[in-house]
Amino acid sequence: MDSNFFERLDSYISPIEGLTHAIWAFCIVCWNAVQSRGLSALLEVARLRSEAFAFWDRKMDSDFEDPENGTSISDLVASAEGTILEPGPGFGINLPLYNQAKVKHIYGVEINEFLIPDLQAKVAEFGLREKYTIIRSGVEDTDVLEKHGIQPGSIDAILCIQVLCSVARPQAIARELYRLLKPGGKLIFWEHTQSNDYATRIAQNLWSIPWRVFVGGCDMNRDVLRIIMSAGVWEGVGSIERDEEAPWDLMPIILGTLIKP
Repeated sequence: MDSNFFERLDSYISPIEGLTHAIWAFCIVCWNAVQSRGLSALLEVARLRSEAFAFWDRKMDSDFEDPENGTSISDLVASAEGTILEPGPGFGINLPLYNQAKVKHIYGVEINEFLIPDLQAKVAEFGLREKYTIIRSGVEDTDVLEKHGIQPGSIDAILCIQVLCSVARPQAIARELYRLLKPGGKLIFWEHTQSNDYATRIAQNLWSIPWRVFVGGCDMNRDVLRIIMSAGVWEGVGSIERDEEAPWDLMPIILGTLIKP
């Protein structure tokens, strides 16, 4: 039998390990919640999912969580300058990659409260306390952002690293990010996206059902490039790259820098 068949099959079953760990993390968090707050804690589904994702994310060492694993994320992050918005900074894995000499200020907008303590520690570790503000909210919470001076046309660069796969309303979020950029501002992104291969898209669709429940709302099958392009008019479209090892890659990557004219 063709070796490609086995490579394809291996790729299609590869999420089992990560998903198993994520379900286990959810079970542990639920058990601890019941022990400390009683059975009524199980009704706090959104909180349990957020806490379980943070627990899982802290333990896992997977490719898509490692920004240095054969990717160009380092160069992308280092290119961000001026006033920067980073939606979904998580634990702060991108912090050591910034060129601090180019950074005026960074606003890390993180909605998951269970990720923030580690993010705060990383900000301190890399000497960014004076240049990094953590905002606990979503990008769509414009009132919260405005309190920090983040208004339409106020941001020089937006760093989107593995974010648009998991937000609840990606098209609306992309439009809001576009609105916040100054003319000449940059959207710097590295995101996994929908496969161009028919069979792989089917596998993505199937895995996305449990994946989004247990892995922070992440959808494997989002057409992220279409979402970004629908946000507004962009310059630099020709510079967008696509990185995938094979047609059966469940998480092909799109990356690049787009400029708001």
